[in-house]
Amino acid sequence: MGTIDVLIPTAGQADGVGLLEVDAEELARYVIDTTHPWWRRRPCVLALAGRVPSVLVAELMERIRDPDDVTEVRIALLDLLGNREELLPWLRHQDRQAEKSYRMPEAILKGRGVLGDRTAARELSTLANDPWPHRREVAEVGLNALVARYGVAAIVADLGDERPEDRAFRVRVRHRAGGDVTEAFADPDVGVAHLAHSLVDDAEGVRAYVERAPTTDATLWAACALYRLGGGLPEIRAIYDSIGRPRVEVSGLDNEIRSAIVGEYVPGCKARTDPRWRLEAICVDSVLPPDEHDQLRGATTALASVNLAPKPPVSCGEEHSQGDGTYHVIEHRGGSVCVSTLGRFVTGDDANTVARDALEAAGFRWIDQALGSITVTGLCVYYFGDRTPLDLRTLLFYWQD
Repeated sequence: MGTIDVLIPTAGQADGVGLLEVDAEELARYVIDTTHPWWRRRPCVLALAGRVPSVLVAELMERIRDPDDVTEVRIALLDLLGNREELLPWLRHQDRQAEKSYRMPEAILKGRGVLGDRTAARELSTLANDPWPHRREVAEVGLNALVARYGVAAIVADLGDERPEDRAFRVRVRHRAGGDVTEAFADPDVGVAHLAHSLVDDAEGVRAYVERAPTTDATLWAACALYRLGGGLPEIRAIYDSIGRPRVEVSGLDNEIRSAIVGEYVPGCKARTDPRWRLEAICVDSVLPPDEHDQLRGATTALASVNLAPKPPVSCGEEHSQGDGTYHVIEHRGGSVCVSTLGRFVTGDDANTVARDALEAAGFRWIDQALGSITVTGLCVYYFGDRTPLDLRTLLFYWQD
């Protein structure tokens, strides 16, 4: 067994310090040889930082260009050799649009930015506005490289301000330069306004802005920002009252269900959530969820009272063998019911009137298909990679792996 194999005995167990003592040409040749496992080759790439053998640069770049090589190695090499001007024609070639390997298109785009390709600015701006943090971080590297080379004004001019992602870029660079971003509270795109509210750090400036905010949404974002910066509830509620306590109206969504959803989901909602939901969660007292054990005991007793022989409740995580959520499942003779942890809400097969009648008689609310299909607009909750509004049934009986 060679020295490198000893220093990297298994995947994820690389001796990074020890690899720095290995001759650079030996490391480079190990990386070039695709018969070695990728999880050994990648740490060797990292250990080459600052000491790439010039005689092997061309062969290392060939590993980047090979679409059949392992993506993790290609990306590490692109980071290592990303300042090589001779890579730019390959990075810009139209065939790069066909790259499908996970994370490789983003790495290629970043590489174009690092090498000063201003034609990549719009794509990088879009990527920098992506909901996934790891994609945003890659794009920021490319955009920052362009700004460092050409200046902020040049890149801002390249991007313009028609697209929300380009206005978001302006907000970020203005904030980074110590500028005031409160005016972006009035941006027509909720994502841009949310970004500004998350970056602003001057409470007095926000208070001053409240007095001149041009729209209701701008005032809402200012109130949310002020609350984040330590503004007290009386002050925030006064602002909310002054604009008529606006809220997102959802037809068919009554206050009991609304309160349960607001309390559970708004505090952790995603960027594109309407600020009305955010301020409602801050200013309106929500109802505490019921005691979980009492809730399940009551549901089990109700089902047993009509001879449905209920089994012990299991959490949705147990039911799916992974993950967690907001309900338990109780199997019984003839089917099963779901019992929400957010309130007295239960659901199941609408045709099972025996179970439904028993649970409703015990004080539960049956969420039937019609009620459960109502989309709660304006509230963006993460759900299996998506961040769009969900229906009421999914929210009350939510599971995520």
